[in-house]
Amino acid sequence: MSGGRSPWKLCAYLCLTLLCGLAGGDGTAGAQTEVLTPPQTTIPATFFGMHASHFIVPNRTAAPDVAPMTQWPQVSMPSWRLWDVRVTWSDLEPAKGQWKFDVLDQTLKLAREHHTEVQLTFGFTPQWAASRPNEPSLYHPGGASEPVNISDWDDYVRTVATHCKGEVHIYEIWNEPNLPKYWSGSVEQMVEITHRAHDIIKKIDPNAVIVSPSPFSPNGIPWFTKFLEAGGGKYVDVIGYHCYVFPSPPEAMAHLIGQIKSLMRANGIGQKPMWDTEAGWARPAPFPSEQLGAAYLARAYIVNWASGAGRFYWYSWDAHGWVSLFTTQNDSHALTPAGKAYGVIQEWLAGAIMQQCSSDSAQTWTCSLRRSGKPFWIVWNVKGPSTFTPSALWHAKTVTPLLDKPHRLSGATMDIDTTPVLLNP
Repeated sequence: MSGGRSPWKLCAYLCLTLLCGLAGGDGTAGAQTEVLTPPQTTIPATFFGMHASHFIVPNRTAAPDVAPMTQWPQVSMPSWRLWDVRVTWSDLEPAKGQWKFDVLDQTLKLAREHHTEVQLTFGFTPQWAASRPNEPSLYHPGGASEPVNISDWDDYVRTVATHCKGEVHIYEIWNEPNLPKYWSGSVEQMVEITHRAHDIIKKIDPNAVIVSPSPFSPNGIPWFTKFLEAGGGKYVDVIGYHCYVFPSPPEAMAHLIGQIKSLMRANGIGQKPMWDTEAGWARPAPFPSEQLGAAYLARAYIVNWASGAGRFYWYSWDAHGWVSLFTTQNDSHALTPAGKAYGVIQEWLAGAIMQQCSSDSAQTWTCSLRRSGKPFWIVWNVKGPSTFTPSALWHAKTVTPLLDKPHRLSGATMDIDTTPVLLNP
């Protein structure tokens, strides 16, 4: 997605809203119990991905009270997906053979200074290279079109991969190709450019990680199915998907990721990693408070890992237009509760092993984790205030709220709500 949205996005949003309504409205699947078995590996720091757009290029579409430039976050940002950063194909090669790497080079320098891993997303055909140069797209005419000459695509991929060798190790082939404003070519054409990009990049950097084109929301499942059936999964190392589920709560991500993984297995690539390369919450806001917004962000990271997503890039650190869940204030620097939660959830999860996450019929979620051999638990209730009884086997003594100081657990029961809490023995 991006900071400036078109009517197409509203249409996609309304369709998603209808689907969620048919599925139960609040994404709780009729209050069914659920058991998720996460990867039994240590949660890496790079799992906690983020988008940020205006470190280098100012936000020219921002409202008057929104800062045009963004300062580097006050909390750790271990991985950064370069989208809406002005480094698409049309930005890098505005005319055939004329390359502009200044913004990309400044972006990579900034990432290097902060020890942040970057994922560079290919896409948006320059008008001069487009098969349909006058066709409307989200950013400029022809941007969603396949290239008229496939050799121009090859040159673009080769030039960028050569320029970025040693700096960029992860390349994503395209953004949200199920939406015509991003991709108006066929599935087969997308498979072809994926195949060609794979071969070109691997020749330049055999250790580079190739991420598939990432569809948007549950609406993208039919496109994704066709892409895999056409053989697209053979030419990538990681399956990418944008697991937007608004207006449902984050727990709905588990069902979508389950669908994605089922399709991967059905097409013989179940062993490959799956990443949620973009998601957040958009208008109209499904939450009434900043406190609940912080809860959604934290729960989204928890549920993504618990469901088997190896990485999750939140959208977005400095977006103040299309999204409704903000991580920064209008100065794009001071933290909102959700911005603080981004730092806290890293402290809770990074370096730990999540053993299981499950929900009961009352929609209380319990996740059991272990770090350095010591157990701890994260608990919340999707619907709101509830009473929770920790297992006596936990010997839980300390409760740490998401945005508050730890305190001693008194009594056999405790109050919980939509915001996760951490329990330690």
